[in-house]
Amino acid sequence: MSLAIQLIAANAFTTPTDAVIVGVFEDSGLTPAASEFDRLSGGAIRRALERGDAAAKLATVTRLTGLVGLPASRLILVGLGKSTALDAAGFIKAVQETAKTLRSGPIRHALSFLGEVAVIGRDPGWLLDQQIVAFAQHGYRYAATKPRKPGEEGLSTLAIAAAAGLDSQRGEAIAEGITLARELGNLPPNLCTPAHLAETALRLAGELPNFRSEILDQAEMEKLGMGALLGVARGSAHPPKLIVMHYRGAGNAAPQVLVGKGITFDTGGISIKPGAAMDEMKYDMCGGAAVFGTLQAVARIGLPLNVIGIVPAVENMPDGNAYRPGDVLSSMSGQTIEVLNTDAEGRLILCDALHYARRFKPERLIDIATLTGACVVALGKHAHGLMSEDEALVAELLAAGDRVHDRAWRLPLWRDYQSQLDSNFADMANIGGKHAGAITSGCFLSRFTHDLRWAHLDIAGTAWDEGRKGGATGRPVGLLVEWLRACAAEAAARPGA
Repeated sequence: MSLAIQLIAANAFTTPTDAVIVGVFEDSGLTPAASEFDRLSGGAIRRALERGDAAAKLATVTRLTGLVGLPASRLILVGLGKSTALDAAGFIKAVQETAKTLRSGPIRHALSFLGEVAVIGRDPGWLLDQQIVAFAQHGYRYAATKPRKPGEEGLSTLAIAAAAGLDSQRGEAIAEGITLARELGNLPPNLCTPAHLAETALRLAGELPNFRSEILDQAEMEKLGMGALLGVARGSAHPPKLIVMHYRGAGNAAPQVLVGKGITFDTGGISIKPGAAMDEMKYDMCGGAAVFGTLQAVARIGLPLNVIGIVPAVENMPDGNAYRPGDVLSSMSGQTIEVLNTDAEGRLILCDALHYARRFKPERLIDIATLTGACVVALGKHAHGLMSEDEALVAELLAAGDRVHDRAWRLPLWRDYQSQLDSNFADMANIGGKHAGAITSGCFLSRFTHDLRWAHLDIAGTAWDEGRKGGATGRPVGLLVEWLRACAAEAAARPGA
């Protein structure tokens, strides 16, 4: 992470910096830090509010300059709305808008006092984490093939006023995990190949504690009978890789297993996609990228938990050897699949990876995939689609998403939909027709996980922002890390733990 984080005492009002960040409420006025800086500046903050040069409306950000008596030449006033109504969503919105104003320009060092406010249902540690994540998110710049230009540097150090006993390690680990997921997603597909993802896993194994990686090549997958995954890979010059990352933080306890779709580029295969916006299909590996980011964050936090990340990494291309509509593939589970559309390839690589995950006897199994355009139509760009028959697991994931505002929304996985996958020539078809496409993709995956504690996250709408100025978001790393933290807390609370 390029942004350096410093924690200072909550009452460090004389610390030199380029800019001080304080909050103001519509109903209760200045926060304690804002009151102190108002006193030091001879009432400049109150005068700015009275003149209308600044406002307390939620997420309104005003930059005041030319103030005397302060340890900074600039003061950034952040509107927090009504103090009685400041919830997680409102606080994150305010912090995000603040971070956005500092992503470029002359301010290199800023000092934030936003963590002193009360947010409904959240503790000071949560406020600290969210500030770190938000400022790191807006400080991120893709630079692998386009270096920054002079003047684009922006904020380099964020100091945060915090109570004694708080630690920035967790927030920094989450921010770094999100950044890793974004960087992998943003890389061009000629660089981010299955081999590159495999190399990334091996690099993480060399850098992180209690972490190891293994890579299965095509020959090993053939021995395992992964006919569905290998069918998708046939048209590409880049050989497929099955990437397995192990983080061991809890001895011999049953692991939580994450499986992330890693289609490094998706042309649609023989069922080729339209040319418009096809460049965005480099993001079809963002489920796998989220697994990388989550595993890195978990290892850096040092969660007392065992976590395994599996990423089937494949490129879906059309050539003379590519799989075709009408082909019947035999999966590792032994179930056969009639291919009706080669652009429904993600579920084909996932079904073999999910079956492979059985050997680890997972306590819970989650797959994360940019799986269907239908999910984007249903939920847009805000919520991940969540499907599972495990009520407790659904509740866990929804609650984790709510806590960090990286939210999911449950879609039904009723057995009524399963008949849409009927085939005359195989155990199932790989698509279920034009209706309920997100749900029937979940139904397909459920046929390989029916006796496991499993859930499916469709992130097709949330993994990247569209358009020329878009890019990978790093979601749902925040949700997954928060969920795994809860899993670790639950395990620690068990009798005999």
